Amino acid sequence: MLPVRIPSTAPDVATARVMARTTGAFYAMGGTAVLALASVTGPRTDGRVLAVIGVVALTVALLLLVGGERLPRATFHVAVLGGTCLISLAVLAAPDPASAVAAAAIYVFVAVDSFLFFAWAPATAQFGLALVAQVGCLAAVRDVPAAVAVCTTLVCLAVAAVTGLLVQRASSASRDGLTGLLNRRGFDGVLDATRPGDPVALALLDLDRFKQVNDSHGHGAGDLLLRSVAVACRRAVPAATAVARLGGDEFALLLATGSSARALAGVEAVRAALPGCGFSAGVAVRADGESAADLLRRADAALYAAKAGGRGRSVLSGGDTSRVAVDLAAALAAGHVTVALQPIVSLADGGTVGVEALARWRDPVRGPVSPAEFVPAAEAAGLVGELGATVLRSACTDAGRLAAAWGRRVLLTVNVSGQELVCPDYAERVLQTLADTGWDPRDLVVEVTESLLEASSSPALGTLARLRRHGIGVAIDDFGTGWSSFSRLDTLPADYLKLDATFLATSTTSPRRAGMLRALLELGDTLGLTVVAEGVETAEQERLLVHLGCPLVQGWLYSAARPVDELVAAGPVPAPALR
Repeated sequence: MLPVRIPSTAPDVATARVMARTTGAFYAMGGTAVLALASVTGPRTDGRVLAVIGVVALTVALLLLVGGERLPRATFHVAVLGGTCLISLAVLAAPDPASAVAAAAIYVFVAVDSFLFFAWAPATAQFGLALVAQVGCLAAVRDVPAAVAVCTTLVCLAVAAVTGLLVQRASSASRDGLTGLLNRRGFDGVLDATRPGDPVALALLDLDRFKQVNDSHGHGAGDLLLRSVAVACRRAVPAATAVARLGGDEFALLLATGSSARALAGVEAVRAALPGCGFSAGVAVRADGESAADLLRRADAALYAAKAGGRGRSVLSGGDTSRVAVDLAAALAAGHVTVALQPIVSLADGGTVGVEALARWRDPVRGPVSPAEFVPAAEAAGLVGELGATVLRSACTDAGRLAAAWGRRVLLTVNVSGQELVCPDYAERVLQTLADTGWDPRDLVVEVTESLLEASSSPALGTLARLRRHGIGVAIDDFGTGWSSFSRLDTLPADYLKLDATFLATSTTSPRRAGMLRALLELGDTLGLTVVAEGVETAEQERLLVHLGCPLVQGWLYSAARPVDELVAAGPVPAPALR
């Protein structure tokens, strides 16, 4: 897990992992010491109280050591405060003055923990409270000499002061003196602390034409610009981001996300915060099992590609990141990509049996962006997985509203990219989305275009098979446009056959095309595939399909793709010929 981003005034060692392990170890040692005191006290009441305190401390230690690194930062303030309380109870429960002084010595752990992990203000507050508790509890115990209490308190004060000074000195070695950000040494430490399985993204930023600023306006202006960039980075990126100045005009962001869209959106947020300063950026999202060195190498290569491509742009490693892709990444991160639903109609009774979910994106500058433009951009930039996940979740949510409004089950079809199908965990992610949204797997159909080369690969076929085992249907979309259509029918595990609109374009005027349409319908029936004719635009085409026995249709004759609110208000769409 990515270490928590540290505020500029807090020690750099205070990562989630180090905090959890150190605090857990202190709890374990303190709990063991209290149990040792309980063992020499015997079965008296105060001995039993000490035993309970020791067991509680050891339990907390176990929780921190096992899962503490996943806890929010504020939890460790609670853990240190809880430690102060347990130590105070142990001092008060001690059977004799010597045992009380021994228990009070454990306050040293609070001193170390506070100044090792917290900024000076909260550390002083935590230790001040512990110091007051120490003095008060020792004063409440009979026969503890004042000199002993004072010496114990002074020892804690000395340990706290030395810890704070050493940590501050160590932190300054990993900080950039000009901007206050992590320097290369500090950033390398944070990056190396991540594990190969952690979902992180690395962005390298290089200011464009920074040398001209120094040459034209002096180094003072250059320093001021660097500080401005540091401030913008801190304010624009999420709190869990490690921000560094690696040297010169190069900055780095280590974002706690495995999402390409969120990583690019973070970089673009920094760009938006610096309207008068251009920079090039290379972004790399950690692959499964990838080392920190390999991640850094890919981000550096992406940065080089961005600079070679004309500067002022961001490039995602492994993809050609166009301006459309960058804006799409921001739209995905902001939740601005939605779906529209196009009804699927049964010609047997004219009722609406399902809907196809189609991605929609309205950019504030461009206006509505065609899927023909942004889907290829997403595929080239490696964003298609996040686009598909967004569409699926939105589609399941909207279809759920539709089914509730109509009072019956609704078939939902969603397009899937070949890049998604070859991802090993795609089927599991789909099933998790269905579980999260409450959509029945039996009412979902994933559409795969026959022209996708990935669809014929073994991983893709395995993914489709896993989906079908869970009740999810598979449709071959745009059938008839590829060169190997019939061979794919034999290899793809499919339940539906969606005929491309080109079959209907001239079917009412061309006997040959009508004959082909009849043959395809018969082929689907023979293979046990439910046929859906797409692109129905005229009543004449509909009458032909009724005559040929086509079971399902969709197209502008019935309805364009519309937002769910409009479909809910309009109700199920009947077929014109059967009204």
